Amino acid sequence: MAEFLGRVLIVAGSDSGGGAGIQADIKTVTALGGYAACAITTVTAQNSLGVRQLHPIPTGTVEAQIRAVLEDIGADAVKTGMLVSAPVVELVARFLDATPSLPAVIDPVMAAKDGTALLNSRAASALLALLVPRAALFTPNAPEAAALTGHAVETTDDLRRAGEALLAVGARAVLMKGGHIVGKSVIDVLMTGAGETTFEGPRSATPHTHGTGCTLASACAAGLAQGLALETAVARAWAYTAEAIRRAPGFGAGAGPLDHGWPMRNS
Repeated sequence: MAEFLGRVLIVAGSDSGGGAGIQADIKTVTALGGYAACAITTVTAQNSLGVRQLHPIPTGTVEAQIRAVLEDIGADAVKTGMLVSAPVVELVARFLDATPSLPAVIDPVMAAKDGTALLNSRAASALLALLVPRAALFTPNAPEAAALTGHAVETTDDLRRAGEALLAVGARAVLMKGGHIVGKSVIDVLMTGAGETTFEGPRSATPHTHGTGCTLASACAAGLAQGLALETAVARAWAYTAEAIRRAPGFGAGAGPLDHGWPMRNS
């Protein structure tokens, strides 16, 4: 674990069930030895069975949260999750332009696990045009990659092709997540202009995977904030997330949360 605390500013939505969103992000960064601050974009009412309500936070309030953190506490990396609307995407892009030294991990949270849309089409277009080119690391799953590139993503080779298209848009690196691709193993591919690294592990036979994408992206952001090299940060994040899935406590009747706190109990 890195000695440097590492401050991560997380811009994302709140999950009342605690499995995904801001709650998963804060738990993850803390468990990996970092410091998490946040700007909440949306309040949701949800649990392991699905999303019941969405309440977007006014864009001006999101901006005020970001300013308050950066003007006082500061940040060493930025992680974005559920951004909801094009104005919020545009807001984040302006702040990234104003803080070019901060590595940004952009997780394109487009839908909840139950299928509820979390990003409208205008916002998705804005994300592709404005945030992908500003991403130190972009972390789409297969359905998100398909929606953003317009091509079917059903195999690991499809995942790589989509990754190449996203690198061409301007992302410095993409972590193409293969959890939705059918197979005995889960294969994620980290791609940069210099090459690729594959992360592969057995698929866990559990429904309790709510918040996996948020967790992995936040773990990557924590590593970058702590000064880890990209591949090292992603490797640590991947191992942390895999173990958090393996140790999922089984809460809820549907897709339950991971065990984000496992490293603190192992110390």
